[in-house]
Amino acid sequence: MPRTAKKTVEDGNVIRFTTLKVRLYPTPEQAELFEKTFGCCRYIWNQMLADQQRFYSETGAFFIPTPAKYKNGAPFLKEVDNQALIQEHNKLNQAFRVFFKDPENFGYPKFKRKKDDRDSFTACNHAFESGPTIYITKDGIRMTKAGIVKAKFSRRPQAWWKLKRITVDKTRTGKYYCSILYEHTEKGPVPVVPTEETTVGLKYSMQHFCADSEGSMADPPRWRKQAQEKLTKIQRNLNRMQPGSKNYREAVQKFYQIHEHIANQRRDYIHKESSRIANAWDAVCVRTDELNELNKITNLGNICDSGYGMFRECLHYKLERQGKQFLIVDRYFPSTRTCSACGCVMPEEISTKRRTWICPCCGTVLKREHNAAQNIKAQGLAQYFRMRERREST
Repeated sequence: MPRTAKKTVEDGNVIRFTTLKVRLYPTPEQAELFEKTFGCCRYIWNQMLADQQRFYSETGAFFIPTPAKYKNGAPFLKEVDNQALIQEHNKLNQAFRVFFKDPENFGYPKFKRKKDDRDSFTACNHAFESGPTIYITKDGIRMTKAGIVKAKFSRRPQAWWKLKRITVDKTRTGKYYCSILYEHTEKGPVPVVPTEETTVGLKYSMQHFCADSEGSMADPPRWRKQAQEKLTKIQRNLNRMQPGSKNYREAVQKFYQIHEHIANQRRDYIHKESSRIANAWDAVCVRTDELNELNKITNLGNICDSGYGMFRECLHYKLERQGKQFLIVDRYFPSTRTCSACGCVMPEEISTKRRTWICPCCGTVLKREHNAAQNIKAQGLAQYFRMRERREST
């Protein structure tokens, strides 16, 4: 799971955060409490956002009421964990902070609707003299008001890890999961200086997921394509059914289950492939391709389905926690139309249909993606050593 260094403490140690995700098996009473909490979180978010907008229109000042203001008018809010409501207030404050800081990339906070939003709530752990409010047991998690909820752990935390908060969410297929955030101190990794032999360049590939500078291609199974026949059949059946009927709801659940299975397969491959690359190389060079922009200008399928953006994020934190380098090359760097042998740059873009091209300067026959990966590697290393020289000179 992702670990992010927070700050350096004494003796070269760093404070890190680790998230463990576990499957929950709540009783019917606990599941009912979770559903109430999901609804109360949506309700309190919408009420606070509406009051903030009304207060701003009347006074011109920014103010968000606390959840305590609404409990007298809505007694059902007292039935759920108060920490979940407080976290909604914090999330709304954070949403406005990032919006005011960068309105071009972060939109204005919106009202939540049950059919559009993911069912989830967050609760912080507090340590009292009588004990913490949230803790894990042999086969479950103790939560406020819910008691001990049965859980399946694929990994256990270390004894010295400190539990900070939990986030409970429900998938469209009706499964409950809990993400447990821990804080702990560990020895910081020793920075690894990359060399040309221990560095690899990666280039996004529409046909092969990604290509590296060594000439290898990553070819994951086409999970969406393999399941397309089942998805098409279910969609045809849904068009003939009465919305809201029992058969309709069962077909929708099957549809969600297939998509969830596809997402799990993609996530599993991404973690395994990123771990393999992070363990094998001391540095990885990638280009910051905007996948959404590429998706708009191509008709070769949905690029975002590949999960390459998530792959880059996983690769980044897995390299970082080992002290290795994740080198980013600008998205406008002409890696495809630059000859890796002589450095000649073609004046025009090379069509995506051309898998090979001949350099007009040196006559080298170049494979499109392999050549681009080599150029990304060379550019990434050059940037790294330039920055290192500046730091040493200052």
